[in-house]
Amino acid sequence: MTDPVLGKDYLMRLILALLLPWLQFFTIGRPFAGIICLFLQVTVIGWIPAAIWSVYALSQYRTDQKLAAARRG
Repeated sequence: MTDPVLGKDYLMRLILALLLPWLQFFTIGRPFAGIICLFLQVTVIGWIPAAIWSVYALSQYRTDQKLAAARRG
């Protein structure tokens, strides 16, 4: 079984965050941010900020997952 914090799951989400930033928000359970990101991504200039925001949100999600795993023991 792949560890969702450190495994291939993270790499797939990172690729998704760069290619389709709005969709990545839905995979981490933030649909409202995904909708806002989609509107930002629709503009050509907004694609880069959307990708940066998505990668940042993914790093925060990963940190939250690590903290939850540490609390469980």
